[in-house]
Amino acid sequence: MKVATATTHMTIVSAPPPSAPRLRLEPTGSRRALLDGAWWPRGTDPAAELPGLVLAIDKLRGPVIRLVLAAAGWDSHPRRLNVHGRALRLGYFTSQPLGLLTAICADNERVDLLVVAPDTDSDTADAAMILAATTTNRVHAQDIVLAVGTPAVREAVDNAPEDAWETDGGRLGPALAPAEHRGA
Repeated sequence: MKVATATTHMTIVSAPPPSAPRLRLEPTGSRRALLDGAWWPRGTDPAAELPGLVLAIDKLRGPVIRLVLAAAGWDSHPRRLNVHGRALRLGYFTSQPLGLLTAICADNERVDLLVVAPDTDSDTADAAMILAATTTNRVHAQDIVLAVGTPAVREAVDNAPEDAWETDGGRLGPALAPAEHRGA
């Protein structure tokens, strides 16, 4: 029997300004893609991590009204999150694949993101994020991190075109730099 705690029914308010998320989206907004991109949070506290992600999705795909997350992997499970004066509903489900976050926007548009675990090494995270944001990707969220560890998939990711930008136009690190800067 699950016991309700005060934090499961409270609306959590993120006090500090949200950090810029490490987010990579499929650039065309194609609905034919298996995933819309990937997000690499810095930690497992939803009140600290989710506001920046929500604001980035708001800017790129429209206002987020609900987030669906896997039950595992988060420090707490608040049911509401206040982001810039509006309360978003959060749902944590054991049936949601580990490593998948679904944002539902006001126009019922759905944004499916790979969630890369915060403790993932940067090379693996970069490769997983590139693969998840590729229109031709056919690997499901829960299998991507494992898949990018295989030589054939890693080589394909390393040679993928650099067309998926993270929010604010930045790049994530050396694995995403042009080939001449990676020593290739």
